Amino acid sequence: MPQQAHIIAQRLLNLYRQEHVIDGGWAAVNKVFIQESNDSKVISELELLPTGKRLIAHINNLRSGKTPMDSIDKDLLPYGGTMSGQDVIFNLSDEDKSELKSALNDFQPTPEGLEKIKTIPVVKKFGNDWIEDIKSSIASDREMLEKWKAVAKTDKAYRLWDSANQLLSETLTERNRAQIQADMPEYETYLPMFGEAGESVLLKLRTFVSSLS
Repeated sequence: MPQQAHIIAQRLLNLYRQEHVIDGGWAAVNKVFIQESNDSKVISELELLPTGKRLIAHINNLRSGKTPMDSIDKDLLPYGGTMSGQDVIFNLSDEDKSELKSALNDFQPTPEGLEKIKTIPVVKKFGNDWIEDIKSSIASDREMLEKWKAVAKTDKAYRLWDSANQLLSETLTERNRAQIQADMPEYETYLPMFGEAGESVLLKLRTFVSSLS
């Protein structure tokens, strides 16, 4: 019996995220991406998964020949390249560092505070991987790094909040259940930050999962 497209998509995404610990590296996993992504349904499922669109872009690059079969475009590295074993260094100018330090001193862990951080010029330079890339760029400054952790934690919490509420608004499916189960440790870590409202959403997620068991 053919495997369901969402199962294949999740496996490909796992390979993409774990390439740094797989024998053969990109040369090995890229062959799998090409072999197992022929079905348009697999691509459609990838579009629904976190970072799935980045993997789709990588697969398209492989198929077009833009990216060699033993490589990946730097902009599409998972985790911003921080898990790839490559030396990815991000340098901030004195002006950039001063701008970021000022914003961190004023940061409030609210949606408004998060949006303010995300829209300052120095952060916008880093694109979609701003959390990890800026963390890398200030790794030697312990004080800034500690303040940045609060930004990263806030961003993660609100993304999980939005994800949880979106899933709860959808029709119960096996795919949603699998996604919630995979992300449950993070939900249990971050949703309590929202107090009673977060605990209520967490309870609904647990009920959501058990109702399909």
